[in-house]
Amino acid sequence: MADDRWFQRHGSATDPELRLVCFPHAGGASSFFRTWPHHLPDGMELLATCYPGRQGRFAEPHATSMDDLADSITDALSSFVDTPLALFGHSMGAYVAYEVALRLTAKYDVRPLKLFVSGSAAPQLNEPSGLDLADSDALVTSVRAMGSVSGQVIDNPELLEMVLPALRADFRLTEGYRPSPPSKVRSPIVAYVGDQDLDCDLDAVRAWSQVSAARFELRVFPGDHFYLEQREPELLRHLVGHLRDDLRLHQVLRASAARQRASGGRDA
Repeated sequence: MADDRWFQRHGSATDPELRLVCFPHAGGASSFFRTWPHHLPDGMELLATCYPGRQGRFAEPHATSMDDLADSITDALSSFVDTPLALFGHSMGAYVAYEVALRLTAKYDVRPLKLFVSGSAAPQLNEPSGLDLADSDALVTSVRAMGSVSGQVIDNPELLEMVLPALRADFRLTEGYRPSPPSKVRSPIVAYVGDQDLDCDLDAVRAWSQVSAARFELRVFPGDHFYLEQREPELLRHLVGHLRDDLRLHQVLRASAARQRASGGRDA
């Protein structure tokens, strides 16, 4: 039985052909992806990951390590591995998606069709920022500089009081994240970044190619760290194009494997 705490499910298909699992940024929530399902075709379901300590899980303690968070999400995804999966993560969520991809293969022999990472340096280049130790004013200033339109949240004192604990906990989690050496995922990786993202050096984003045992692609969009809010239609068109191709290839390979099994392992 699926663990309903971890995912908000979006999509009209009762028997989806593919699931896109999305992981929000530091301080973010599953609602960040609330408009994405409008861009997905029939047959694709979106699972927006709900981290503990926010929104419907506000009373739960925040994750204290990347390993614990990725382990818990991977276990929760075990109910969905009967359908091809693709993973998308933005900023901190890119690291969560990467770690979940590794665990899905190691624990369930599931290789996500594609790992989409956004607004993040490669894990082996993650550098400490000190934001987990910053006072509230410095933390807010830093988040506002990233350019998110969610600045309206941090400018609201009541909402800010609710968001700051999750934001600080997530920064603490990423500060302690040091995969050394980083493992390679079996999935192809597509990396996205805004051309005005002051937190992501282009070479550091391109270094995601070093942790993929398959293909790698880099796509740069106009915008800052939260380019995906302003460029949502273009981003989703590109992403869905990949997913359509991946799904077709998956279906061809599955049909070929079925034919080989039916012929006793001999080529038809």
